[in-house]
Amino acid sequence: MNEPTIFIVSAPSGCGKGTILHEVFKDIKVFYSVSCTTRQPRDCEKDGVDYHFISVEQFDKMAENDDFIEHAGFADNQYGTPKKPIYDNLAEGRDVVLEIETNGAFQVKEKRPDAVSVFILPPSIPELRRRLLKRGTEPVEKIDKRVAAASAEIARADRYDFVIMNDELDDAIADFKTVYSAVKSGDRSADRFRPTNDDIIKMIDEVLKNA
Repeated sequence: MNEPTIFIVSAPSGCGKGTILHEVFKDIKVFYSVSCTTRQPRDCEKDGVDYHFISVEQFDKMAENDDFIEHAGFADNQYGTPKKPIYDNLAEGRDVVLEIETNGAFQVKEKRPDAVSVFILPPSIPELRRRLLKRGTEPVEKIDKRVAAASAEIARADRYDFVIMNDELDDAIADFKTVYSAVKSGDRSADRFRPTNDDIIKMIDEVLKNA
């Protein structure tokens, strides 16, 4: 029986990582970690499902008590991943999925080098901005901050174990499934998604070139 695995998934906001993860793990029993955040919920979001929406004071107290496996500031808000549910689910034999930004991802990798990290690229920065505007959940100035932060995140994609692109959604879902299956089976079918691969490095560079 395979040991349970922590999967760290990062992508700029608007990249569709939530949709990809929902499809990949629809029929696979995993624990989907729910992060805490100090930002306000969007209209479509539910407390305890999308995030635990907490006050700055609550967040600071949890950080002080070392209740997070990682925490970081992003786009003027704080985000953190409670560690107890992660270790409880690993102990029960379930894979754990963390959907977190790059600073948090590297914190987790430092504490858990056995965790598997996956970065999801947008096809381009202009396309990312278009998707965020189409979503219509935030004002333009907030979107501009997210787009500005996206380039810095993408520049660190080569530090992840695997990198895939969400240009066509069905392809991205299939690619992520390949990564997951390869990790769990121990085969090398997903090596083409590793950033040691020249094609992946070129893909990252192309996205950044058009920023």
